Amino acid sequence: MTIHITRIDNRFPTTGQITPQDIAEIKSKGFSGIVCARPDNEERGRPSFDEIARAAKESGLPIVHIPVSGMLSQGQVIRFEEAMARIQGPVLGYCRSGARAGSLYTTLRR
Repeated sequence: MTIHITRIDNRFPTTGQITPQDIAEIKSKGFSGIVCARPDNEERGRPSFDEIARAAKESGLPIVHIPVSGMLSQGQVIRFEEAMARIQGPVLGYCRSGARAGSLYTTLRR
């Protein structure tokens, strides 16, 4: 399966929901890490963060869970900034549509 990636810029493209089976493709596209902005159990039948995290870790990709529902909190923004500082190279953000992951990225001080 090919995932649809929206490029905000080269540092932080976004996509909708991914699966553990997508990790190999994500790694092959040169991503250095993943940020998940989707809360678990938001939609029935979707893989949990832990399922995706296991596959990512087996592939050597760092992954961070910063679930967003509603307005962004200062804690979420700080966790995102810390994750982006730790992960060198392009990071793929995902949630249901990619919008919440993108909103995290817009908070970075440029």
